[in-house]
Amino acid sequence: MTRFRRDEPPVVLPTAAAGRRELLARSALGFGGLALASLLAGEGRTDHPAGDAVAGIPAGCHFAPRAKRVIYLFQSGGPSQLDLYDYKPELVARTGEQLPASIRGGQRLTGMSGNQSSIPMVGSSLSFARYGQSGAWLSEALPFTAAVADRLCFVKGMYTESINHGPGVTFMQSGSQIPGRPSIGAWLDYGLGRSSDDLPSFVVLITKNKGGQPLMSHLWGAGFLPTQHQGVRFRSGGDPVLYLGNPPGVSAASRRRALDGLRALHEHAGADAEIATRIANYELAFRMQASVPEVTDFSDEPAHVIERYGPDAKDPGTFAANCLLARRLAERGVRFIQLYHQDWDHHGGLPGGIRGECKQTDQPAAALVEDLAARGMLDETLVVWGGEFGRTNYCQGLYTPGGGYGRDHHPRCFTIWMAGGGIRGGTSFGETDDLGYNVARDGVHVHDLHATMLHLLGIDHERLTYRFQGRRYRLTDVHGRIVREILA
Repeated sequence: MTRFRRDEPPVVLPTAAAGRRELLARSALGFGGLALASLLAGEGRTDHPAGDAVAGIPAGCHFAPRAKRVIYLFQSGGPSQLDLYDYKPELVARTGEQLPASIRGGQRLTGMSGNQSSIPMVGSSLSFARYGQSGAWLSEALPFTAAVADRLCFVKGMYTESINHGPGVTFMQSGSQIPGRPSIGAWLDYGLGRSSDDLPSFVVLITKNKGGQPLMSHLWGAGFLPTQHQGVRFRSGGDPVLYLGNPPGVSAASRRRALDGLRALHEHAGADAEIATRIANYELAFRMQASVPEVTDFSDEPAHVIERYGPDAKDPGTFAANCLLARRLAERGVRFIQLYHQDWDHHGGLPGGIRGECKQTDQPAAALVEDLAARGMLDETLVVWGGEFGRTNYCQGLYTPGGGYGRDHHPRCFTIWMAGGGIRGGTSFGETDDLGYNVARDGVHVHDLHATMLHLLGIDHERLTYRFQGRRYRLTDVHGRIVREILA
């Protein structure tokens, strides 16, 4: 009998007359092959054509890259651009006035503020000043970022369609609001291949003890790409990577013999691209037993470097410690390092809340930029800072003059910054209207950001594709333009 599966050649199964020995012999070395096949299935393998699973860009890059690696400092929750980067004196002057209908333009609001009888605009209570030769406007909450302003490019015309956290974060991380697509780091690993012999090419670091919206593993997942391309999360506990160490009673020598035996079985059976890749991952895990403890041990860092990142740098799992670890991972060949920091969702108590988050993130983020520059790595490292959307220019809930305020989700405009890796430092690109509600000039969509990031890494975003369920997908879907105005 013959069985057909989508996107696969027909598979001819043994007839009922075939004996069990022949059946098992055809099943990739009998019980050993069945066990390995079960293991692959348990790890989430999906069936794809072998040609798509081997390499995304056989030549390595479509053209010469400007950046070799990315450190993405994702600020989950939606930081308020109006209280950090986008200074609006007219909004401050008109605090308390109702949001004009002509400015809102019929935009739908979230259920948290859409039923308010009053929508009073509120300017930032934080003071702003210009910094650096570029004269960038920054809030008083960002003194360390202000000191490196001339190394940064502030993209003030970002916009998205997502108005809620789940779809918004997923969109920024995978180019789709619906979970299931590959993340940026997975696309890069698929397209460019492994970048380190002893560490994963894609590492995820999450600030510990934070609240806010949950961060799900699909944000760094491989989606429909082979599972080898998903991110590897490093934790702040005793074991940075779960299940990496040998269990009690299993020595390194016995683990080595097991891997050698597995490889011998595979070589005897013949070539299978997916099994070969999985065995290579087991070999990488074996080498990581030595490389992970080394990269996460800061004892060889000079005191002045740790001081640059701030007092939290000595506490594993903090944003400061993760920024320092990101630099160490970058030095050792990791291509995509994804940091997540939560708690920017300030629907109320924004002035105090945003100061608290800046106290945790401002100094380490600036220190990372300076540290990379001091080591000659910034020119080849693209650093990105930003969240999933911005905040409204009006107060969520009741506004009390002179009191605190909160802001709702706002997809129409927000600010990110980028540095290094082919980005033109000391610039601001894009502009919002005088009340900070709409993009007035040079808007940059999420797909445009992704296209630009891939371009800096030597990838044509229209050519990096993967065939799945009858069509070819890409990170930017059918959209995206390279924002050449911000390139150095």
